[in-house]
Amino acid sequence: MLPAWRELRARRVLVGVALVCAAASAAGVALRSSAVETGPVRDLARSGRSATADAVITGDPKAKPGKRRPVIILRARVEVVARARVRVPVLLIAGDPSWLRLLPGQRVRFHGGFRTPRRAELLAAVVIVGGPPTVLGRPSAPQRAAEHVRARLRAAVDRLPADQRGVLPGMVVGDTSRLDPGLAEEFRTAGLTHLLVVSGANLAIVIGAVLGLCRLAGLGGRRAPPLAALAVFAFVVVARPEPSVLRATVMGLIGLLALLTGRQRHGLPALGAAVLLLVLIDPVLARSYGFALSVLATAGLLVLAPAWRERLARRLPGPLADALAVTAAAEVAVAPVLVMLSGELGVVSVFANLLAAPAVAPATLLGALAAVTALISLPLARVLVWPAGLAVGWIAWIARTAAHLPYATIPWTPGGFGAITVLLAGGVAVLILRSRRLRLIAAAAMAGVLVAVVALRVLAPAWPPPGWQMVACDVGQGDALALAAGPGQAVVVDTGPDPAPVDACLRRLGVRDVPLLILTHPHADHINGTSGVRHGRAVREILTTPRTSGREARLVSGLAPRSALAGQQWTVGDLTLSILGPRAAAPALIPGDDGTTINNASVVLVARRPGFSALLAGDVETEAQRALLGDVPHVQVLKVPHHGSRSQLPAFLAAAHASISLISVGAQNDYGHPSAFALDLLKGLHTQVHRTDREGDIAVIRTTGGVAAVPRH
Repeated sequence: MLPAWRELRARRVLVGVALVCAAASAAGVALRSSAVETGPVRDLARSGRSATADAVITGDPKAKPGKRRPVIILRARVEVVARARVRVPVLLIAGDPSWLRLLPGQRVRFHGGFRTPRRAELLAAVVIVGGPPTVLGRPSAPQRAAEHVRARLRAAVDRLPADQRGVLPGMVVGDTSRLDPGLAEEFRTAGLTHLLVVSGANLAIVIGAVLGLCRLAGLGGRRAPPLAALAVFAFVVVARPEPSVLRATVMGLIGLLALLTGRQRHGLPALGAAVLLLVLIDPVLARSYGFALSVLATAGLLVLAPAWRERLARRLPGPLADALAVTAAAEVAVAPVLVMLSGELGVVSVFANLLAAPAVAPATLLGALAAVTALISLPLARVLVWPAGLAVGWIAWIARTAAHLPYATIPWTPGGFGAITVLLAGGVAVLILRSRRLRLIAAAAMAGVLVAVVALRVLAPAWPPPGWQMVACDVGQGDALALAAGPGQAVVVDTGPDPAPVDACLRRLGVRDVPLLILTHPHADHINGTSGVRHGRAVREILTTPRTSGREARLVSGLAPRSALAGQQWTVGDLTLSILGPRAAAPALIPGDDGTTINNASVVLVARRPGFSALLAGDVETEAQRALLGDVPHVQVLKVPHHGSRSQLPAFLAAAHASISLISVGAQNDYGHPSAFALDLLKGLHTQVHRTDREGDIAVIRTTGGVAAVPRH
């Protein structure tokens, strides 16, 4: 144990390091803020003008679903604009697929509209780019080499199952380009997202492996650290210098320097030095949530884990005590920031991490070895990734299972107030743990809450309600409907904007087989969740609008979509589907028009079985509604077109004579759906209006008097 004076001096050193880091961060942010808030780029943004600029790409392009087409987002550094030389960061938002082929370090020229950033980020502008980039040069040799390594690793994992194929490159080099969005969301819910990005754990595994190999080769203590440092630099180039990678790199190099010089390594000073160096090099990190989470997790391991490990070791086996202390310390340290960002408090994350931990090192080491081997022999690399894939498969199974447990996350107040309440709750927990009497009271209270929760779940109405005919799934701002077609079967109409919500909805309904999937039109909020419908389910046939841009093809590989034609009838069990539109006389798609014209080309159908009928109108707007008006039959349920937008023909809504109207819409969406105009029309028709943003999944059941809607919430 350290003498009191030495411990006091160590604490003073730590406080001094923290103050220096804070001062350096504040100074760096102030300098960068001054640079981005002045100059020609910010002037263009303030005036909302367009201009041509030369820039260097600084991050990997990322494609995200958009309303009309995928949106490509990437960071860049503008160096020339309006004949002036500058050096300021911007965020580019593009739509042309050629942007996805760019690599960090590549120099491009583009023309776009400059806008002022809405958030408090250290950006000079957000640029909306209309066309493809003009490439001015190749990426640097290290970046080309890094992309070659990543491409060879992707080729090596091609024959693995889809989950393993998407997760393994992410664990090894941070490449999540093939990761299913639904699986990524399940990793987030389970508290395992940190495994999908390169962080200190990956770097520690690499350094440990290199040092171990050096020891086996008989290299002395002076030769091993430099070789490990070279491995670290190579690893960082391949993995890209993300905030967590940078923090882990500097931390690891400081530790290697301590090993090389023979001095004792102290964790907190090393972390402080890492933070200090990084915020001086790149002040933007001071506002990076990813960097903050990485630093907090490391601080938790250094400050909380040792004492917790010592206490747990009195009652648990050593390895289990170590794993539990490390996992819990990291989770507790990052909880306030996670709550502030997501508005959720993870409950199962500690246990999910404990179960996944044994597979992380084998997956990372074998994956890294496969990445190196793939440069020489792709067949041998494919052999190496097979056991790595098994380890990754275990981790993915843990993520899926944990994410679907009841109360895997608990809703919490987001923002700064939520973070403060988490800290206060943590303080109360510490006080409770220090008092035997308070521990007994808390245990009794928790037992009472547990009994109440179990009782509520037992007494609450089952979901789905028996005899459900149709369910409007709550998928946010989009459409996804399920029509019962037999035990474990459903016809699915549209799939929503993301795979995870529709997958979860179908799981709750017990749907294992989809004899027919209908994609009404190729907008992202209706088709981008298709992989969620196909996850773990057999999809027999796919029906699409004949007036399509072909965007569905990338989501339905292995299946040949058929065109829905007016007058067709499809029968699945006792369910009959009659296609009303699009009519042959509907306007052809106009190149570049991805909005109203495609909405009006939606598949419109009537679903019937004894005692049930529904009109599913896709996103048709007034023009198509007027064309279909003469064919609208009387039905019991109307799926209101286009999420209840203002583009409604009163006669079309009235012609259905529906007693129930369903609006599939996302909470607080940017489109103002449903519109007051549409709601007033429906109110005047005396139909019951049910909305997924307020009621969650909505089931329609048969009753003695007709049909009724049963909300899940």
